[in-house]
Amino acid sequence: MSTILAAAPVRQRVHWSDRVGHVVLAAIALALAAFLAGPLLTILAQSVEDKSGEFAGLENFIAYFGTPALLDSLWNSVWTSLAVTAVVLPAAFAYAYALTRSCMPWKSAFRTITLIPLLAPSLLAAISFIFWFGNQGVLKDWMQALGIAQIYGAPGIILSQIFSVFPHALMILITALSLADARLYEAADSLGTRRARKFFTITLPGAKYGLASAAMVTFTLVITDFGIPKVIGGNFNVLATDVFKLVIGQQDFPKGAVVALVLLAPALLTFALDRIVQHKQTSMLTARAVPYAPKPSRGYDIAMTAYCAVVTLLMLAVLGMAIFASFVKFWPYDLSFSLRHYVYGIVDGGVNVAFVNSLKLAFGTAIAGTAIVFAGAYLMEKTRGADWLRPALQLLALLPMAVPGLVLGLGYIFFFNAPQNPLNFLYHTMAILVLCTVVHFYTTGHLTAVTALKGLDAEFESVSASLKVPFWKTFWRVTLPICTPALVDISRYFFINAMTTISAVVFLYSPDTRLVSVTILNFDEAGEIGAAAAMAILIAAASLAACLAYLGIGWFVERRTQAWRTSK
Repeated sequence: MSTILAAAPVRQRVHWSDRVGHVVLAAIALALAAFLAGPLLTILAQSVEDKSGEFAGLENFIAYFGTPALLDSLWNSVWTSLAVTAVVLPAAFAYAYALTRSCMPWKSAFRTITLIPLLAPSLLAAISFIFWFGNQGVLKDWMQALGIAQIYGAPGIILSQIFSVFPHALMILITALSLADARLYEAADSLGTRRARKFFTITLPGAKYGLASAAMVTFTLVITDFGIPKVIGGNFNVLATDVFKLVIGQQDFPKGAVVALVLLAPALLTFALDRIVQHKQTSMLTARAVPYAPKPSRGYDIAMTAYCAVVTLLMLAVLGMAIFASFVKFWPYDLSFSLRHYVYGIVDGGVNVAFVNSLKLAFGTAIAGTAIVFAGAYLMEKTRGADWLRPALQLLALLPMAVPGLVLGLGYIFFFNAPQNPLNFLYHTMAILVLCTVVHFYTTGHLTAVTALKGLDAEFESVSASLKVPFWKTFWRVTLPICTPALVDISRYFFINAMTTISAVVFLYSPDTRLVSVTILNFDEAGEIGAAAAMAILIAAASLAACLAYLGIGWFVERRTQAWRTSK
């Protein structure tokens, strides 16, 4: 009987360029640790100290959980988030189902309109609902006839959050429902299966992971949002507004740190559950799968069109009211059109400087964020060796998704304002705003870059190495051109979010780095709700212009770098 000898594993030689890549990769990991883990650990340290800086143990936590008002805020945050999730999830699923599983007309128009809220700060919805249902709202009497005394508080927060988070859930569910194998439906049709049974046995199980992700994203976005409760919350306190009041209003940093950690807990929990769901997810499409194409059905298509039209009209009503109110001279007594609010905001309110600062933040975040994210993803995917470093970087890259912007901003105060920190010079500068925004939105950009790079066969690098071609030439001539569309998407994502973010920067701006999004809050506090609406529309217009510019850049990139996809 012959003996089969196992071959010893082949050890690949690590090139010097890989060593350089490891150094850069380690530098990116250390930067994420410093600008993410450092602030979070500082919050933890602050929570166990008293106001004089002495160690207090768990006294702050005991005091917090013994305060009925703060516990009420925790309960308010949880139940409003659950309520919004319970409304948004079925509504967005039905909308996504209509777009993907019917032959209704105007699909592109419906989808585009429902994604417009992504271009504006979340508090635009709150401002609009104040004009609709506020003390001097158009439909105040109708609302009271339904038994709702006032819009300020839980009703306003829930309605505004539904409008704000609907597009986020919709995008996830459209992706989930697009991954369908037509063969399953053909088999069901051949067996004479009814439409309802096909929905519960094929469609719903196939989209369950998308539904779970959409639910978790919705819950996290609502419970961590600051702008909407600040504008329309009234005396209805939630965790996000409590953090702001404790830190800014009362200068009670230890108790603010405790509330920030409490706010961090549900976000971390939903993040962990989402990761578990993703690990359990199985491939819905195989190599033999056939794309699903819906069949025309007159009654069904009319019903889906009617539903999408109603949802779209409601969203246009919210957007339209904000636009209308921004041009009204003096609500509700003089409804003539005027540029008064825009002139007041830009000239008298100093928004011209704030708008320039917002553009600086957006461009800086787009450039720095795209470069850092792609460099980290490329080195993690395309270099050999240092296997111990990759899991650490992957964890640090995914962690920002679970950290609310308000918590991150508060951590930056404690971390960078410390006199003993050598990075103290960054405090109250534009650089710290850029850093905070890049870290806050790092995860989505990282996942996009990794997805694009995983689509490239490792054979490109292997062949280049065998031909003695330097890795940077392969990167410049092959990898970068192929991944350019993904880079455009990442840059657009960073730009838009930097223009609209509030919670991540509300603690960090200085008089010299004041942003338009923060100015909206100041106008609202001063009672200039019309000017606040005007500035929210200004941000939306700037974001729309940026999207159109990125669309042109994307078209140019497609023609210059993606011709191989269509060449024969």
